[in-house]
Parts: sequence; C-alpha cells; structure tokens
Amino acid sequence: MLSAFTNSLKIPELRQRIFFTIALIFVCRLIAVIPTPGVDAAALQSIVDRMAAQGGGIGFMGLLDLFSGGALTQAAIGALGIMPSISASIILQLLTAVVPSLERLAREGDAGRQKIIQYGRYLTVALCIIQGYGFSAVLLRPEALGLQVMDGELIVTMSKWPFIMLSILTMTTGTMLLMWLGEQITARGIGNGISLIITISIVSRLPGAIDQAINMFRSGSASMFTLVAMVALAFLVIGGVIAVTQAQRKIPVQYAKRVVGRKTYGGQSTYMPLRVNYSGVMPIIFAQAILMFPERILMILPFDWTKAFATMHLGYGRPVYVILYSLMILFFSYFWVATQFHPVQIADDLKKYGGYVPGIRPGKPTAEFLDRVMTRITLAGAVFLTIIAVLPMILATSFNIPGMVAQFFGGTSLLIIVGVMLDTMRQIESHLVTRHYDGFLRKGHLRGRR
Repeated sequence: MLSAFTNSLKIPELRQRIFFTIALIFVCRLIAVIPTPGVDAAALQSIVDRMAAQGGGIGFMGLLDLFSGGALTQAAIGALGIMPSISASIILQLLTAVVPSLERLAREGDAGRQKIIQYGRYLTVALCIIQGYGFSAVLLRPEALGLQVMDGELIVTMSKWPFIMLSILTMTTGTMLLMWLGEQITARGIGNGISLIITISIVSRLPGAIDQAINMFRSGSASMFTLVAMVALAFLVIGGVIAVTQAQRKIPVQYAKRVVGRKTYGGQSTYMPLRVNYSGVMPIIFAQAILMFPERILMILPFDWTKAFATMHLGYGRPVYVILYSLMILFFSYFWVATQFHPVQIADDLKKYGGYVPGIRPGKPTAEFLDRVMTRITLAGAVFLTIIAVLPMILATSFNIPGMVAQFFGGTSLLIIVGVMLDTMRQIESHLVTRHYDGFLRKGHLRGRR
C-alpha cells in the first residue's frame, strides 16, 4: 500500500490532481474558520462550551456541525457547509421519481443532467437563504433554542436586519463557493469533490475527539480495559462498515448471440451487481432530520407535560427516541430503494439488448425476481445500518463516552469516511493500473471489486 502512494507521485497527471485537490481542500478549511461579520466569537464560544458540557450538540444539529467541520458552532461564512447542496440534490432525486417532466430530463442524457444540475443550484440558493435566515435568527436569540445565555451576553454586535441580510449574503456565498470548489475537485482533482469536502470536515474534528478521549482517561473516568475495548470496537466496526459498503449480490446475466452478416454479436456472460447497502447514509440523515422536529415542537408548546414528555422520551439516546430512530432507518432504507431502484426498467433494458437472467423468463418475471432479491438484501443492509447508527448513542448514554468521541465509532461520520476513502483509493488505483503500476493490492484491484 505504501508503494502505491509512492507510485502515485511518480505519475505527473496524477500528482498534479492530488496536489490540486489538497490545495482546494485547504481553501475549504479556511472558509470554515473565517467568522461571519457582526458575530462576537468569544461570546459564541462560551455558549457552545456550556452546551457541550450539558451533553448537547450530538443530535441533528451536531450532525450539521460535524459536516461543516465545526463551522456551524463558530458562525463562520461556511457555517451552512455543503448540506444545502446535498439537500437540493436529494430533493431533486426524489422529485425525479415522481415528476414526469424531471424524469424525461433525466433520460435525455448529458443535456438533461446539466439542466437538472442547474435546477439544483437554484434550489441550493433558495435553501441557503432560508437556512441563513434561521441561523441568523438563532444567533440573535439563542435562548429560543434553550441555550444558556448569561445576563448581558450578546453574540451579535450589529442591529437586527443589517446583520440578518449580511449573514444571509455571506453564508449563501460561502456555500456556493464550497459547491464550486467541490465541482472543481471532481473535474480536475481526484475523487468526488462534494464527498471529499464532507469527509475532510468530519476528519477535522478527529483531533478534538482524541483530546476528549485522553482527558477521559486522565480524569480517571475510564480504565485501561475501556481503552482496549474501544480500540477493539473501532477495528471491528470499521471492518464491518468496509465489508457491508463493498458487499454486493451478483446477478448473472447472459446475452444471446446475434448474427448480422458475417459478424456475431453478444453471447457473453456478465453479472449485475446489487449493493447490500444501496441507500448509503441517506436513511440516517432522513431519520435524524425528522426526529429533530417533534422534540422542538413539544418544547415550544406552553404546557409542562409536553416539555416533560419531550425531555424524558424524545431526548437523544432515550429508549423511545432509539426505537423511533431505528424504525425510521429501516423504513427509509426501503423508501430510498423504492424510489431509486427500478426493476421494471432494468428488466425492459435487458430484454431490449438481448440479455436475460439464466432460469428466469425475460420481462415481468425478471422484474419480480430483481425486486425480490433487492428486498432481501436491503433487509440485511438496513439492519446493519441501524446497528451502526444506534451504536454512538449507546456509547454516549450508557458508557458515558463523550459525544464527539462516540461519533467516530459508528453512525453517519464513519459510513461517509469509509465510503469516500474507498472511492478515492479506487480512482487512484485506476490511474496506477492503467500505467502498469501496482495498485493498493498486489493484484491491482481493490478487494471485492474484481
């Protein structure tokens, strides 16, 4: 593996792509630390520290802060991160499955995709304006979210509407700049730009997590046995995530021979890969986003019993929250497959090009077979996804492990890091193998991708 990294610097084009990617990632990190004009950074940091001491910042807002690399709690110009762009992409993907005009655009090839990408940019701007307004309103009145604010402690040093307008402008610009940098990395760098930006933002929190883990052992709240167990658990979880991320069911496909003149077409055997974890991290994101609202709504209502119910049952890591969270992940795993995987269209395409699954009749029987197989393997992927998502909660609530540390033992962060790193290594390896260098494995192929 070390020789593969060394060989990657020997190829001029690949070396240029790697250094270009590193340079743009450095710019992305600058955007995450430059504060928004009109914000008192010291006062904001004081409130954030008090929230962390209370165990806050682990839920959905903690997830957004994780994706932005800490820019959200620092009120940086990149506070919204790349999430508005991802949200717009998810919304358009879901609408494409139900809106006929968008579905026609998706089938028009590159021209249609460019049109959908343009719609995504417009939607991203709209989401940035809405989220920027909401974030600036929270900075003006942090006590509305239950944050502890001392008497005379002000985060904002400007008047209301000038600050709101300036915040919306700067945060929208920051998000659009991050989106453009991500597109440049994809086109001229190595790896998927948007995914790499999220991954680097998550990894940037790793030093803080390590520092919290060290303080946990220094204070005597954890023993050496706990340290060994955490290291073993980390290796076990990472290995499991890699295995499930790359796991796939290979459906054999045979193409019939066709004789046209003196030439023979088809006749080859191949396979159709169906991923076990087809939906990736989307079910976790959907579940956390939806579960954020019931607690907030019940806390706002002017009744003591609603506040007590929200605190005791809908708080992060509570039994009711964990059960609802798990059920939603299972539901959204199947929901994402239902909207993105189309067995009827796949069966029609196979039939059109003379392909068939051995032992299965073309057409409707093939579609039913693919749907049945996908339903079964999705159950295995959804159960594993649920376990990985719930694991950080169990570690944080039952074993008193800090939330920032627990996030790296499962959940969305680990899934994204593993998936993006595997994809980036695969792209680097394709450059190496094309130029007759050894890849990350001696046979030149990533395990499970032969």
